[in-house]
Amino acid sequence: MAHVQSGMVVGLGTGSTADQFLQALAAALRDGRLKDIRGVPTSRQSEHRATQLGIPLVPLGPQYPAPAVTIDGADEVGPNLDLIKGLGGALLREKIVAQNSAKLVIIADSGKSVKKLGTHSPLPVEVAAFAHETHEAYLRSLGAEPTLRRTADGSVFVTDNSNNIYDCRFPDGISDPHALETALRQRAGIVESGLFLGIAAIAIVADEISVETRQRG
Repeated sequence: MAHVQSGMVVGLGTGSTADQFLQALAAALRDGRLKDIRGVPTSRQSEHRATQLGIPLVPLGPQYPAPAVTIDGADEVGPNLDLIKGLGGALLREKIVAQNSAKLVIIADSGKSVKKLGTHSPLPVEVAAFAHETHEAYLRSLGAEPTLRRTADGSVFVTDNSNNIYDCRFPDGISDPHALETALRQRAGIVESGLFLGIAAIAIVADEISVETRQRG
C-alpha cells in the first residue's frame, strides 16, 4: 500500500496479481488504514470483484479524469519497464486508465521479467470483430504467429468492448517494440495492442526470497 494514500482515486487492474492488490486494498479500507478511496475499474471483472470486496467505484470521466495511481499486473516486464499486458483480455481499458493516471505501478512475480519483450508471452492484439480474419496475413507480415483467442468451450473470446483478440507469438521475441506498435496503429480494424511502452513508472517484482522495486529511466 506504499503507493496508495487516503483520499485517492485509484485505477484497479485486472487479473490474478491485481486481485491480490484488490484484496489488500479492501482490507485496508475495512480496518481504517485507508479512507475515502475510490476505484476506477479496468474491466467488468475488476468492477465485479471490487464490488464484492466493498471498494467504492467511480467512472473515468469529467468528474474523475485522472486517477492518482493505477495498480496493475503485467504478463512481461521488459527493459526500462516496457510491458506486455492483456492475457486477461482487458488491454484496451487497462491502457486507457493507465494513460490517464498520474502513475502506473506494476506488480509482478520475477518470472514475468524478460530482457526482450515477446520471448515468453504472446502479444495480445485486440481487433474489431468485423472481418477480423483479414488481419491474420498482416500480423504474419510483421513477424507474428497469430492465433485467434478462444474460450475454454471453443467459442471465440469477446472482450468487454465486443472485440476479438489475436495472440501473437514472435519466435525470436520483438526486436523493435516501438516500430511494431507504429505498424499496428496504421492498420484499420486493429483497435489496440498489449504493448505498454513508456507508461509504467514503477515495477515491484518479487520472488520467493526478495522484492525488487524498479523505476523507469
